[in-house]
Order: sequence, then C-alpha cells, then structure tokens
Amino acid sequence: MSKRAFNKIKAGLDDARAFLDGTADKRRYRVHVPDSIDVKKIRKELGLSQQAFAATYGFALSAVRDWEQGRRHPERSARILLKIVQSDPAAVTRALAE
Repeated sequence: MSKRAFNKIKAGLDDARAFLDGTADKRRYRVHVPDSIDVKKIRKELGLSQQAFAATYGFALSAVRDWEQGRRHPERSARILLKIVQSDPAAVTRALAE
C-alpha cells in the first residue's frame, strides 16, 4: 500500500473516531434536505402514473396531485423520502417490501 493511500485511510478513520466520540465539527456531517422538490419530474423519470407513484411509495394520491399542481408542498419528511426515491428508487422499494 502506498503512503498516500495509507494517509487517506488514516484520515478517514480519524474523522470517524472524532465523529463517534463527539469531538468532530457536526456541521460537516449535516444532512441537506431540499426546500423544494419537483415531484412531477421524479414521477415522470420513473415512468409512473400519479396513482402508481402514490401506491408504490406510500403517498396519498391526493397529496401527489396537490404537490404537482402547486397547491401544497411536501413536508420535510416527504421531501427526504422523495429525494431518496429520486436517487435510488429500488432501495425504497426494497425497504418498503419488508
């Protein structure tokens, strides 16, 4: 193993240790939740109807319709789930199938 690779691994382990023992700067590890999300774009990229999208990911059909038509905006927890659906829909499907 090269010295450079070793140093990268060691730095990562040092960061993990600092995070676990509480000495790390927590701002570096914050989760970014988007303020808005394009539900219609996500649904269309998946090739699903509103009804199929709602049923597949556990949303109320009325909520999906309202989000897409701008009458309502997804709550924080829904935006988190929608972001995961956008980046890895199979992971959500697997998790919800259990």
